[in-house]
Amino acid sequence: MPEVMFAGPDGRLEGRYHHSKRPNAPVALILHPHPLHGGTMNNRVTYSLYQRFQAMGFSVLRFNYRGVGRSQGRYDGGIGEVADACSGLDFLQAVNPNASMLWVAGYSFGAYVGMQVLMRRPEMGGFISISAPASHYDFGFLAPCPCNGLIFHGADDELVPEPSVRKLVDKLNTQKGITIDYRVMPGAGHVFTPDQTEKVVDAAEDHVMGVLNRGRMALAAD
Repeated sequence: MPEVMFAGPDGRLEGRYHHSKRPNAPVALILHPHPLHGGTMNNRVTYSLYQRFQAMGFSVLRFNYRGVGRSQGRYDGGIGEVADACSGLDFLQAVNPNASMLWVAGYSFGAYVGMQVLMRRPEMGGFISISAPASHYDFGFLAPCPCNGLIFHGADDELVPEPSVRKLVDKLNTQKGITIDYRVMPGAGHVFTPDQTEKVVDAAEDHVMGVLNRGRMALAAD
């Protein structure tokens, strides 16, 4: 898992990057939780998603936002962090110019950043949003939502009440051509145990492989 440093809007950003051996492999950007609450690219969920996308044959990048770890700059209230994520996508696309599909996956604050990125990059093919902070941020910018994805939440999330996320999902599902795969884990809070984290990434893999397999079947039918 080679360490990489790439140019961000406010200085160099530190990441870990795995390059798939498959030609035209899909790519994924993994986004970590809030930097002011201990979030880094080594967060358990972030790291587990990185490993699982790697196992699925993706070229995948996880990185530290500005001011985290060895990344330069300072926390910027979410605006700069979205710009950092877009720089991460620039890096991925430069190294993988023929990628078959582009995904973004984020946990907590990273889910918010990831969905902001969706609106800025119309080429995105899918997203994974875990514990999206729908009660803390306004997700009204997802109008219209540019692609389908998975939203995953803990039923007993003490920071982001599940009904606030369900309300977001219901709103997105009313949009033409959009289908959100919404999954709720009973007994799970905002922070997942190691066993729960394994179930989170299992759900992510199930969703992603379902999308990729449908795409292959459609190509085969042409």
